[in-house]
Amino acid sequence: MNAKKAVERQTGVALWRQIADLIRLSISNGDYDQMGMVPPETVLAGQFGVNRHTVRSALAALADEGLVHAIQGRGTMIQRKERLSFPISRRTRFSQGLGDQARETEARLLAHATLPAAGEVATGLKIAPGRTCIRMELVSSADGRPVSCSTSYFPMDRFPHMAEQFEGLGSITKAFAAQGLADYVRVSTELVARHANADELMLLRLSPGAIVIEATAINADPGGVPVQFSRTRFAADRVKLKIET
Repeated sequence: MNAKKAVERQTGVALWRQIADLIRLSISNGDYDQMGMVPPETVLAGQFGVNRHTVRSALAALADEGLVHAIQGRGTMIQRKERLSFPISRRTRFSQGLGDQARETEARLLAHATLPAAGEVATGLKIAPGRTCIRMELVSSADGRPVSCSTSYFPMDRFPHMAEQFEGLGSITKAFAAQGLADYVRVSTELVARHANADELMLLRLSPGAIVIEATAINADPGGVPVQFSRTRFAADRVKLKIET
């Protein structure tokens, strides 16, 4: 594909951001593997039909993400960091899913609230609109590097102490167990890729234009009764999702 056609003007998306996305995709596809370097700014400027300043802004954004590193006198080197493989399966658990890929994993509670269930949350949990649920906002990290942020909802009448138990135990699985639910399974997962919004950029320490993979999921007890509705956003350059059946 002609790169000039891939950069569109007057779309509301800055040119540097479009170029950063295209370079990020090329890195992910292994297009620069033989050289281990991103092409020079002059080459990229000609390829995308923009000036060097625009290319420089795109490379600066990718450097902020940790994808590339500028070396004086040599150019821009690709920082090779293997993405973590995270399985989406019947029993999806954060720390267990990463296994020995990370020395340390942590899920941190940012905020929680009680509120009436509505819309897709009520539908997903199979509860009547207006029934009280608990919402929890989390950030999960591997070896000190944030890899996902999530918003989860739980029926309050069944799990009234979800937030307090999570704060003490640091695990949704353990918080469920402390309230009488020894096991739960994944019922459904829907995936979509999109640009990270401002909150996600901050929480995941990403630069503008970064991509997240959003997973909307429902977990249920062994009897099939929903116990959790969640929306998790994974940093696409740090995690690859593996669907296991």
